Amino acid sequence: MNIRSFAATSATSPVALHAIIRRDPREDDVVIKILYCGVCHSDIHQARNEWHNTIYPVVPGHEIIGQVTSVGKNVNHYKPGDWVGVGCMVDSCQHCASCQDGLEQFCENVATFTYNGKDRHDGTITYGGYSESIVVSEKFVLRLPEKLDPKSAAPLLCAGITTYSPLRHWKIGKGHKVAVVGLGGLGHMALKFAKALGADVTLFTRSMSKAPEATRLGADHVVLSTDADQMKAVSNHFDFILDTVPQQHDLNPYLATLKRDGTCVLVGLLEPVEPPMNSGLLVMGRKSLAGSLIGGIAETQEMLNFCAQHNITCDVEMINIQEINQAYTRMLKSDVKYRFVIDMKSIETESL
Repeated sequence: MNIRSFAATSATSPVALHAIIRRDPREDDVVIKILYCGVCHSDIHQARNEWHNTIYPVVPGHEIIGQVTSVGKNVNHYKPGDWVGVGCMVDSCQHCASCQDGLEQFCENVATFTYNGKDRHDGTITYGGYSESIVVSEKFVLRLPEKLDPKSAAPLLCAGITTYSPLRHWKIGKGHKVAVVGLGGLGHMALKFAKALGADVTLFTRSMSKAPEATRLGADHVVLSTDADQMKAVSNHFDFILDTVPQQHDLNPYLATLKRDGTCVLVGLLEPVEPPMNSGLLVMGRKSLAGSLIGGIAETQEMLNFCAQHNITCDVEMINIQEINQAYTRMLKSDVKYRFVIDMKSIETESL
């Protein structure tokens, strides 16, 4: 299938109209017309080859919402017209210990990612959601609950599950004191989820101007992380910290606010820790510094159902695909509350 997409063809080129070929559907495949696609910071990293692994042309987008147009003969759970989602993965080996445990994101043979990956069956490059349609194995398709608005549900498939998964893994609930570092696409979802799970929720911020917004999103308290007195007041206070900041930053002040046996989980930082971490902060309180990724397919479906039950969606700003490069520029300035979502109907005005 020769279809329209928006792709980057080099690290310095803008994301622009580009023809791609989608593979013919297999017997277990679902063909999806893409209606909405969230814009993730990972899209910028890959478009600009900042992780040094981009295969060009790259079609970003792994927060995909759409409707099924056709299914293979072995597909049992979806039919044309169903509203569905596709997140960060479209396949995995299915037989390693992680896959057997429903943790496909940690596939020991490396999951096949929705874009910039290689199909496990024919070796073709995977293309993401900045396109008209996508072909995905039924096992990696998610059902969109009827109660969820499809536009604001799209970012749940990355920003949502990235914050939901660690909260669930560390069994956060009533009686826990939870802090969130960073109020962006991930951070604002972390506040919503932690609150819905019953925790007492604090936002760490470098600007108290964010306090009203944090309260609206579910924070019970706001702490100015640059204020020594405020940080001292929450020393040895938190059971769990979810750090969503994607740039290098000093972890030590936050580690000092953990209780004995508390855990700080990184979900944004994918580079060396700088400045260096003081391991004494961990050793002297049996504290833990951990990391987390997205969730597996079953957990992602659980998250979508949880969102429908608790009326949780992502705060989004809608754009047309033609505005994607301006959106990247604004994202780098943190000029969005809190996630861009592309109305993919806008691609229909483009001619190849």
